[in-house]
Amino acid sequence: MELTCLAVDDEPLALDLMRSYIGKVPYLRLVQTCSSALEAMAVLQSQRVDLLFLDNEMPDLTGVQLMQALAPQKPAVIFTTAYPQYALDGFSLDAVDYLLKPIPFDRFLKAVNKVQERTQLLANRHVPVQTSPSPPPSDSEEFIFVKADYKTIRVNLKDILLIEGLKDYVILHTPNKKIITLLSMGKIMEKLPAQDFARVHRSYIVSLAHIESIERSRIKIKEQEIPIGDSYREEFMRWVDSKNL
Repeated sequence: MELTCLAVDDEPLALDLMRSYIGKVPYLRLVQTCSSALEAMAVLQSQRVDLLFLDNEMPDLTGVQLMQALAPQKPAVIFTTAYPQYALDGFSLDAVDYLLKPIPFDRFLKAVNKVQERTQLLANRHVPVQTSPSPPPSDSEEFIFVKADYKTIRVNLKDILLIEGLKDYVILHTPNKKIITLLSMGKIMEKLPAQDFARVHRSYIVSLAHIESIERSRIKIKEQEIPIGDSYREEFMRWVDSKNL
């Protein structure tokens, strides 16, 4: 699958490097290079771009500000910058990757392969499939049973704030107590309704109904701050975008 690209950087040598790297990857096609975010915005409004290579420190408008102006309709973005302190800002806006200058080609290739894989995955998801109507929720979907403290405990799903993985155990956080049970994260995720719970990190599952705020790459639920893992960020942010007004 071909990906059209736009490279944005106020340093001519950096743009030359992007031209060279993009030219080495068969599925990338460079549409144009821009020396400012304002110039890039004009290009993005006039033609389709699948992937944006974006510097952050530029005059008039930074890369992060450009992403904010484009949201929610924006291409996949890979930051190319010398300033690591902006990484969290980029990831909070759903950037795919963050490449620090000087950028080695193998690191560049890893980032663009990630974009291609995600683009292909999204394309496959958009293929229409014949589905049956979902059955109405039953009482059995409103709670689960877990084994803890030598007994089997009923836990109402609406009471679960988040689930934390700890080696071979999981901890169910509720408003009044924590329940520790011998179970894997994958196994408990199978028992939870997908419309109500999301895995956002290798070690965390959150109740979507209990999310209070999302800041940078962290979710706040009560007094807990839960990190959003790289491999779960895209799916979670897509859900967030669907709820944005």
